[in-house]
Amino acid sequence: MIEVSKMKKGMVLELNSAAHIIEHIQVKSPSARGGNTLYKVRSRNLITGQKADHSFKGDDVFKEADYEKKVVQFSYIDGESYVFMDIEDYSQFELRKEFIGDDINFLLEDMECTALIIDGAVKGLQLPDTVNLKVVECDPSMKSASATARTKNAKLETGFELQVPEYLESEEVIKVDTRTGEYISRAK
Repeated sequence: MIEVSKMKKGMVLELNSAAHIIEHIQVKSPSARGGNTLYKVRSRNLITGQKADHSFKGDDVFKEADYEKKVVQFSYIDGESYVFMDIEDYSQFELRKEFIGDDINFLLEDMECTALIIDGAVKGLQLPDTVNLKVVECDPSMKSASATARTKNAKLETGFELQVPEYLESEEVIKVDTRTGEYISRAK
């Protein structure tokens, strides 16, 4: 059993008697005495693909859904479909762009990720927590002394845009958190 407070993006839980993958979690702390912390959760039903919003209290618990995991490799984009290859038997399968959702911002060719399989069919993907991506375009940095850390816009090789520290330049490789879409550090 998993408590709501331990829930993370990408987990697969049984909600309303169906397997759901957690896509977004927002924590709302109460301002009044004795109030419970509320968790606003957006999930996607892995069978139907429908998104659902839920509200949970901090002491709610859920069962992890029954599914298999298999390591796959992202191969290429074919129109609106993304083609993946099973690492073990080299079979290929396609997933539509809408099915992958925001995770397309972090997919690179030959990248390994985990396919979630229910009843013999791929129903979801789990990306690594961090990926290294190259900055292809960024705003120029301002040459002035500042006591605060300032950020600027940067565009990555996948087309994803995020805020990075002002000292970063184009062509640098950075580490990005795939769960939040935020800059972590320069890649080593």
